[in-house]
Amino acid sequence: MGKIHLILCIMFLFCLEGVLAAQTTGTIRGNVYDDETGDPVAFGNVFVKETESGVNTDLDGFFNLSNLAPGTYTLVFSYLGFDSTVVEIELRANAIEYIRVFLEPSGVTLQEVDVSARRDQAQTEVQVSRVRVTSRELRALPSTGGDPDLAQYLPVLPGVIFSGDQGGQLYIRGGSPVQNLVLLDGMTIYNPFHSIGFYSVFDTETIQNVDVYTGGFGAQFGGRSSAVIDVRTRDGNMRRNAGMVSVSPFQARFLLEGPIKKMNPGANDGSISFMLSGKTSYLDRTSETFYPYASDSLGLPFSFTDIYGKLTFLGANGSKLSLFGFNHRDKVDYTGLATIDWNSLGGGARFSIIPANSSVIIGSTIAFSRYEIEMLEGDEPPRTNGINGFDIGLDFTYFGASSEVKYGFNVHGLSTNFRFRNPTGITFTQETNNTEIAGFVNLKQKWGDAVIEPSVRLHYYASINTMSFEPRLGMKWNVSDDFRLKGAAGIYSQNLISTVNERDIVNLFNGFLSATGETIYKPGSTTVEADSRLQTAWHIGGGFEWDLFDNMVELNVEPYYKKFDRLINFNRNKLTRLDPNYVTETGESYGLDIYAKYDRKNLYLWATYSLAFVDRFNGDQTYPTNFDRRHNVNLLATYTFGENNQWEAGARWNLGSGFPFTQIKGYFGTYPFSGADDLDYVTGNPELRPIFDERLNRGRLPYYHRLDLSFKRFIELGRHTKMEITASVTNAYDRANIFYFDVVDLDRVDQLPILPSLSVRFDF
Repeated sequence: MGKIHLILCIMFLFCLEGVLAAQTTGTIRGNVYDDETGDPVAFGNVFVKETESGVNTDLDGFFNLSNLAPGTYTLVFSYLGFDSTVVEIELRANAIEYIRVFLEPSGVTLQEVDVSARRDQAQTEVQVSRVRVTSRELRALPSTGGDPDLAQYLPVLPGVIFSGDQGGQLYIRGGSPVQNLVLLDGMTIYNPFHSIGFYSVFDTETIQNVDVYTGGFGAQFGGRSSAVIDVRTRDGNMRRNAGMVSVSPFQARFLLEGPIKKMNPGANDGSISFMLSGKTSYLDRTSETFYPYASDSLGLPFSFTDIYGKLTFLGANGSKLSLFGFNHRDKVDYTGLATIDWNSLGGGARFSIIPANSSVIIGSTIAFSRYEIEMLEGDEPPRTNGINGFDIGLDFTYFGASSEVKYGFNVHGLSTNFRFRNPTGITFTQETNNTEIAGFVNLKQKWGDAVIEPSVRLHYYASINTMSFEPRLGMKWNVSDDFRLKGAAGIYSQNLISTVNERDIVNLFNGFLSATGETIYKPGSTTVEADSRLQTAWHIGGGFEWDLFDNMVELNVEPYYKKFDRLINFNRNKLTRLDPNYVTETGESYGLDIYAKYDRKNLYLWATYSLAFVDRFNGDQTYPTNFDRRHNVNLLATYTFGENNQWEAGARWNLGSGFPFTQIKGYFGTYPFSGADDLDYVTGNPELRPIFDERLNRGRLPYYHRLDLSFKRFIELGRHTKMEITASVTNAYDRANIFYFDVVDLDRVDQLPILPSLSVRFDF
């Protein structure tokens, strides 16, 4: 505990220094909004003429200028696409001045990016292994069915792999899906992707921002050992009623939003808005008409429905309360073979309080969610799993002149129930209740050209009575205005276990277990106990950022290494009741991620390359995982043209080396000696069973590559009404990419073939 006390004392001294300084200085803070919609202007510029320095607004449009000497200050607010606004503030000693600023849209095209804002953000944040995705970037991707979706954009990011179009899973820098923490407005989402891999449970129209941490994330996140996907939704329109409807051969979508109490820029009062969105698929019915060739006689039996709603209460001083809820449903019906149903629902509240006379900003999230799944296979008993959980988080943020301290705690409770009978007739059941309690402290300090972000997390897992001490560190050195070095390292833990076997190619039953007090053994052993029942990992990453050609191109290069000290898997192949319910492995992943981005005027270009190595050790051998894609390339281009940019063309090409698979050595025949009275054992043919190689995943499938195209026409019908028509083609040159090979029936199963579509969207 001595280390913990030392770290906390150091961070307390930084806070104390800022408090003492604030006794003779003042603070200017506020929020910046879009005058037309009331949306916060995120990552806008706030420049102080007198000090020749400035800050960027956050996702809520909030900014804070601390430790300013008393006097008159001239603040310039700007963001590309809006007219600049100048505000004079008279600041008294020991005072905190709050202002609301409204920026009016200008004639400058909104499709350009504010380069200075991005550069300022890059110079003041470490940003190791983090990629920020905006709603505009989501819509720029050529999408299946003409409907942009986060599930289709994530594989474009470096270090991210999707294993297939149907029942595929998301793997991030060597971590399996259960090791990825997915958050929606601070609420845990257990299954964020539908069975058909093109679509997530998130509605693109509601997304404000997505932060993808592929490793090395700070102590504010915990309970997962590989990656974080943090999805933030926007608020409903504060100024007018608005909406959207969209139809395509794959699904239909809608969005309604507007003010309950309208935001008034000239008044010093609060406002209230609502937002309701939904989407439902009908691919299981339209595929027989539009895509009869897309699969065998089973067709494309995927269907889903998603609903999301949000109420936002915004105070006159920038304090905000959001109430939100969701329901997600998914069904796959392979007639005569298997039926999978899952349902997820939840809701919660998120608030931020900006006190009038305090330098500390208070934030909190209270939420619950439930996920249930059932799988029926022929006459077998149903496989079922459910997980219920709640999240309570409270955090405090203090802003200094060149530092920021954030600290808080999280309480996460969950219960799981699971039932499964394996092929040998052994039935496994689990019902658990678990509570996790965590506290964290994050410090961000800027010293000259350097930025350092030390943090520490204490995470207690009640079900296994274990406390995890997790120090983490991020650093950046601004070598010049255009070139930056960065690095991060940390320790991570989790006790959540997946029911999915990572050696399977198709994983439609995505369930969860919670580690208990049951004995866990070392890899390959059934007698030698493991040192701990907690799954842990180490992350080390770094690299550089380089703004090339007068900041026209952003280049990011990041080597990384992850070591998984303990990975616990459900032992679904146990032969007797005496065999352990869980088996353990260790693993590591390492590689290099590179991406480059060009975003100017009418042209957007994105290119990534990932070199990755992912291994597991099961006590007997070290083998590559079935998602170990050695090389992965993504190229994306979007170009707008024509009068008033009413046309847009987009293309995305993906190339990936083949996944590993376990080869077969031969076949053997078996006779059913019971229950088959009419079988002629002399002349009859036995049932063939494959004999697999003892060496796991030594073979490699062929390379994967696919081209997606889109062509859009924007039609302005009025000031707030417009139509968007999108023609798109997925797998444009009809590449036969192998999904897996059925070694019993000797049948090759491919990913989805060419899928053209036409969609229409109407905004009002």
